[in-house]
Amino acid sequence: MLIQVENLRKTYVTYERGHTFKETVASLFVRKQKQIPAVTGISFGIEAGEIVGFLGPNGAGKSTTLKILTGVLHPTSGAVSVMGYTPWRQRKHYVRHIGVVFGQKSQLLWDIPPIDAFYMNKAIYDIPDAEFEETLGRMIALLDVADVVRKPTRQLSLGERMKCEFAMAMLHRPQIVFLDEPTIGLDVIAKEKIRGFIAEMNKQGVTFILTTHDLDDVEQLAQRVIVINHGAIVFDDAIQRLRTMTGSSKMLRLTAKRPFGQSFPAGTRLVKRLSDYEAELAVDTATVELGQVIQQLSESFGIKDMSLEDPAIEHVIKELYVAQAGGGGT
Repeated sequence: MLIQVENLRKTYVTYERGHTFKETVASLFVRKQKQIPAVTGISFGIEAGEIVGFLGPNGAGKSTTLKILTGVLHPTSGAVSVMGYTPWRQRKHYVRHIGVVFGQKSQLLWDIPPIDAFYMNKAIYDIPDAEFEETLGRMIALLDVADVVRKPTRQLSLGERMKCEFAMAMLHRPQIVFLDEPTIGLDVIAKEKIRGFIAEMNKQGVTFILTTHDLDDVEQLAQRVIVINHGAIVFDDAIQRLRTMTGSSKMLRLTAKRPFGQSFPAGTRLVKRLSDYEAELAVDTATVELGQVIQQLSESFGIKDMSLEDPAIEHVIKELYVAQAGGGGT
């Protein structure tokens, strides 16, 4: 197992100051401690060569978990082994084997060209000349950045900068790469280029852990998904299994001839009302026949246009969050 996490917990400690003048003065001498659990005892393993989507809403604990896995944070308790290293204890040696790409935080230097930053990384990681030149040439070709690496970083578009970020992260040939929102803000063409690069590197044996709110990244790249909410894992399985959790549910997008009322046929649930004439409905085909629903909709509102598809992965994950909240999960 390349990555092994066992009963990982992280609790942040903050202090309450109080709101009144008396409470504020009192807090100068005695501060009331407050503990905030961010990760509440999660366990999982990741094999070499996997691409794993690590998902969750804001505040779920996924960023805290990734910071522990990269050695930035110490956990409150639990055990983590990555390639035989304990990340926060052996960080100096450990970071030579991992790469990190943050969509909202650059490794490049604003006023110098990426090529100069690449050579700086060569010195930091003490990469042999021949290995560096071979890797650099391969990265430039795969990412198609030959024309941009000599421009100052500040002059690059977001897509060009992100491609250079990936080249920077891969120069020391890491075995594991942690990706945090790697395609945020990119146009469709740039996203496809980045996704193609990740897939190619994965074919060469690189393991990727991907955290993102762009679920298209997950659907196109990840073979497995770990979903975390309120500091606990609520799903860990193949992405195909995640889709089957909706059972026989179908998504019906409808454009009507007459305005919608307040109610829809039995066995359906309004997901989104786009306008008075457009809506998305979830249809439970286990309890009602699809043809019957369509007939009732046609009789009630008239059908101008209609499309039917399986639920989007985004909808499935949202249902996971709702189900856990209803079950009183932590």
